[in-house]
Amino acid sequence: MKNIITILACAAAMMLATAARAADKEQELKGEGCCLKCQMKKSDSCQNVLAVKEKDGKTTVYVLDQNDVSKAFHKNLCSGPAKIVVKGVVKKDGDKNILVASKLEKAPEAKK
Repeated sequence: MKNIITILACAAAMMLATAARAADKEQELKGEGCCLKCQMKKSDSCQNVLAVKEKDGKTTVYVLDQNDVSKAFHKNLCSGPAKIVVKGVVKKDGDKNILVASKLEKAPEAKK
């Protein structure tokens, strides 16, 4: 009986470790980027935001972490919104989605 409990505990620990690693997986998100201060009027300081339209029609908002990648790209969003593509890791901070960007660029124009 003791062996079964030990095996089950080890299996549960492995599943939790796998789930934690999956949550830190880098992903690519596409949507409309803008400034949290200038366009959204929700902050006292400039910060990039990404709004992604989901398949169910809802919009998910990601606040970009103030790292070097995000700061360098901000000039493209402070003057107005733009379609962007972001690669990074999503983290939760309470009810906020924080996106730690490793790559950030304007989305390619769609061909007409």
